[in-house]
Amino acid sequence: MSSSTSASDGDQSKRQALTDAASRAVHRLSAAAEAEIAEIAKRHHPSAANAYRLQLLTRQQRQFADLEAALPDRSSAWGFTGGAEDGAPLSLRPSALLASGGRLLQSVSKASAQSSRVADLLSYLGKRNPAPQPITDKDCVWMLDNVAFVDAATGDYQAEYVVAVMAQHPTCKVVDAVRAVADTLGRGAVDDAALKTIEERIVPFLQDILPGRQVAALHGEDWRLLFSPGGRNGLSSDVRRLPGAKPGALVPTRAEVPAGVNGMLEMQTFYTAKTNGAGDASHASPRERQWGVISDIDDTIKLTQTSDPIGILQKTFVDPATPIEGMPPLYQYIQARMGDAAPFFYLSASPYNLYPFLHGFRRQFYPHGMLVLRDATIMSVSGLLSTLTLGTQAYKVDRMHKIHGWLPDTTFVCIGDSTQSDPEAYGEIYRTFPGWVGLILIRKVTDIAALGMEEKNDPDRFDKAFDGVPKDKWHVFEHPHECYALVQQAVGTGTAAEAVAAAAAAAAEATTSAPATASAGDDE
Repeated sequence: MSSSTSASDGDQSKRQALTDAASRAVHRLSAAAEAEIAEIAKRHHPSAANAYRLQLLTRQQRQFADLEAALPDRSSAWGFTGGAEDGAPLSLRPSALLASGGRLLQSVSKASAQSSRVADLLSYLGKRNPAPQPITDKDCVWMLDNVAFVDAATGDYQAEYVVAVMAQHPTCKVVDAVRAVADTLGRGAVDDAALKTIEERIVPFLQDILPGRQVAALHGEDWRLLFSPGGRNGLSSDVRRLPGAKPGALVPTRAEVPAGVNGMLEMQTFYTAKTNGAGDASHASPRERQWGVISDIDDTIKLTQTSDPIGILQKTFVDPATPIEGMPPLYQYIQARMGDAAPFFYLSASPYNLYPFLHGFRRQFYPHGMLVLRDATIMSVSGLLSTLTLGTQAYKVDRMHKIHGWLPDTTFVCIGDSTQSDPEAYGEIYRTFPGWVGLILIRKVTDIAALGMEEKNDPDRFDKAFDGVPKDKWHVFEHPHECYALVQQAVGTGTAAEAVAAAAAAAAEATTSAPATASAGDDE
């Protein structure tokens, strides 16, 4: 063997050794991360710690932090970082804020700038803000669809209203943010159409949030509502009593604002059916129960590629919104089996900045339902990546606790996927509220070529996530047509033959049709 051949073999061995070392490195977490995981394991079910570990490994393997550092971020301009999810620093107490606000109010006439400072300071008080600001013709208002449920104490309908207020136009240079995203995607020479799409979708991340604004609205023909002032995240959240309506009805609520205000000024309230108020429907037959759906969005019903930071940016800011093949007809089938009064909740770790985009997508492809999004203040594109990949299990469990408080007598089908922590979140909720979850369906994602997906799709992962959940209550599927018979058996309406026929038709359609895509945003 020649010396040159030996040298070549030696170089190849070194390269292989370096590759193997790099592979091992991306599968190791820091000591601090391991300690955090161990603490989660002490306080929660072991599957929660495993879900968090998988999230951290995905971020490390796909270099999320490096990409986030290169993306535009405006959050520092507001003078706060971190703290509570709504952006309020944890160290600020209401009593201190009231005292400071009072001192400033005494001299507010000295300058309009100081008046602005007062409004900004008092916005930390949220609903307790004593001096809310009116909506002006320069503002943008979003009213988010909701679900009306029955208050067990009074028998009246009520619903949670979430309203967002922001400035109509960003004060920063939008073109710089657009170019940053385009360059990150390797699209420095994108055509005008692609740049326009990025601009349309990135603007909600750049618009100045307007804390302390108060919105009035009209529900139906004559039911007037006044919402609390928005908090530091520009959002207000209020549970309001409503008049009755037929189960399954959609009743509009329209913001009463000055001419010139833009945004999503009308929303729809979906009315659920009244139940017996017993708080446990597990003893009723499937046919006698009121059913509903809790569904993830990203990579469950919409292609997002949440395990890949470049994929997230591409699918969020450039590509048309694309449904997962076969899922729209499955959801239509589920709605038909459950009936018109079945509520749908679309639970996503996406920030509320994406509400118009996701609302338009949902309306085009899926049954009407309430979008439940993170209410964190996200004034950065990098923040989008973080919200989709960190703390998703705890967030989703918290929101499902809220839904249970609204609809304790409804039995839910929970649908998610394997890219994030849906299995662990649904498993925890099943164990927490026995009988409330009637069926769990997890899409095994195999169409994303990313590091870590093999471990996320490992059967052992699902066994741990669904520890204590009967085997007939959870199923992992690759193709939506596998779910029709499972839904029919769980809900108890329709026939097995009809389920088989619907599944066959959906499978045949999937093999002959190209995937549909949604427009860039909502047309409302």
